Amino acid sequence: MKIEQLVDYVKNRLHLDEWQAIDSSLNGLQFSRPQKEVKKVVCAVDASLATFEKAAQLKADAIFVHHGLFWGQPLSVTESHYRRLEVLFKNDIALIATHLPLDAHPSLGNNATMASLLKLEQVEPFGLYKGKFIGYKGTFPTAVEIDFITQRLNLSEQTGLKVLPFGKEKIKSVGIVSGGAPNEVLEAIDLGLDAYITGETSHTMYAYCLEAQINMICGGHYATEVFGVQQMARDFAENLNLETTFIDLPTSL
Repeated sequence: MKIEQLVDYVKNRLHLDEWQAIDSSLNGLQFSRPQKEVKKVVCAVDASLATFEKAAQLKADAIFVHHGLFWGQPLSVTESHYRRLEVLFKNDIALIATHLPLDAHPSLGNNATMASLLKLEQVEPFGLYKGKFIGYKGTFPTAVEIDFITQRLNLSEQTGLKVLPFGKEKIKSVGIVSGGAPNEVLEAIDLGLDAYITGETSHTMYAYCLEAQINMICGGHYATEVFGVQQMARDFAENLNLETTFIDLPTSL
């Protein structure tokens, strides 16, 4: 298929237009020549040099990432930015990125996927950001311990796991916002949830969690955002008949 067709598919599948007003990243196509033929897509979390070099080794036609190259500010084509683009140019690889749309999608997103893996019930939108919900909250059929959650999501010290175990030993209700969203624990506190899951911790939130007696599980920014790109790899293969590969380059952060 042509790159334009793939971009249109992503745009419609992840509702990119709905996020333009609040997402500073450049969602959608970030690099490609016109009418490029795409048969093999590599999916990864970050638009890093290591990702691009691995994609080139795999002879990918396109790369789909969660964290792209552009974040609302002009970026000179020098140093690391030049080296990244050079790999794309030399190997004729297109780049597509989706940030907040991939966090928030109700079936393919990072947060919905974690909710599904945890087998949560009564799942509802959670994590209000500039007027739109990014995450999800729900309840466990039977109350669980923190270890159950971390094991189901494959979170550990190696992924950057930090736990503030200040709440109930048995957890019934939980809110989820992947990546760097420590402040959203305040919404979880306001809602009376037993636990909150995100990627990165924050010194500022320590006292809030302690005083509110809530469990905060910070599994690592990277580790909580592999789910969406993995889902998109499966989606591209099943619905577009593309060859897909997930590149895992963990940061332990």
